[in-house]
Amino acid sequence: MRKRLFLLILASLLIVLGCSAAPKDKVVVGFYNVENLFDTVHDEGKSDQQFLPDGQNLWTEEKYASKLGNIARVINEMAAENGGVYHSVLGLAEVENDRVLGDLVSHKSLASAGYKYIHFESPDARGIDCALLYRPSDFKPLESRAIPFDFLNTDIRFEKTPAEQAEFATRDVLMVRGKLKGEMFAFFVAHLPSRIGDKGSDLRERGAEIIHRKAMELMAAYPGIKIVVMGDMNDNPGDESMSVYLRGADSPEGLSAKDFFNPFVRMHRDGLGSEEYRGEWNIFDIIMVNSTLCNPDVKGLKISRIGDKYHGRIFNPAFLTQQSGKYKGTPLRTFSAGAFINGYSDHYPTYIILTK
Repeated sequence: MRKRLFLLILASLLIVLGCSAAPKDKVVVGFYNVENLFDTVHDEGKSDQQFLPDGQNLWTEEKYASKLGNIARVINEMAAENGGVYHSVLGLAEVENDRVLGDLVSHKSLASAGYKYIHFESPDARGIDCALLYRPSDFKPLESRAIPFDFLNTDIRFEKTPAEQAEFATRDVLMVRGKLKGEMFAFFVAHLPSRIGDKGSDLRERGAEIIHRKAMELMAAYPGIKIVVMGDMNDNPGDESMSVYLRGADSPEGLSAKDFFNPFVRMHRDGLGSEEYRGEWNIFDIIMVNSTLCNPDVKGLKISRIGDKYHGRIFNPAFLTQQSGKYKGTPLRTFSAGAFINGYSDHYPTYIILTK
């Protein structure tokens, strides 16, 4: 009996040690469109009236607190899925300002993760921006800047007239360069122009072109730098913005220095999605890596397969998914048909794994 008990204790100890040792070289990098993370206070110059206590959404402190708790839960659950390893870097879209980011990283259920954030205000009329959460124990920022959208030095033919171009404003792209586990990295976080209204594919193609050019400049300035581009691209992996202007390939093999590997190309071909619109599943929440992160001859961190088939992950557990009604099976959003349903986001988060 004692021998059996000893063996059970030993087996349990080995499992615990194995679980704690396995994630040491695992680095999680992800993206999440958190869908309208607004506080309850009006910011001058922003169209945030919907998200005020007396606005259309009756956005109270209680609803705001619930939204923060929900987003914190998603981040915690992704860490649990990865053996307790939190994202070293997590890009966000649709955050209003510094306050909401500060409230998120200091939330009682998330504060122990030790996140810091980088954020710049952008000219988007709704007041939603991109941001980067990072863990200082893993990532040391050296440079950060906002990259504005423009119509300059391009061969793209735009639908907008010069006068309309001068009036056009959208989210900036966030670029952060620094040392991830001691290696030089750059992260681009984007929320490209939506498909709503008169925003054509040419605008997303231009946004992708801007990111690619900036990435190539960094590769020239810092030979060997590893680059991750992430965001809500409002385009699918096979659309021209991603496949032509960002040069996103479906395989990590045989890439040129100008190419990126897009793990979500194959996933979308297989019918997977990170958001659903009118019965059609899309993967707008894309993460891409440059050739250096795929080259088997390069030392250090590289993109790794998650499971047997893909190099990317769409995090879509049951608690993030509508379980009944008209929208059953789709992401459980904050509002449905104008009613507050205490959901999370209309997008699922995505992530990749880097290992040595």
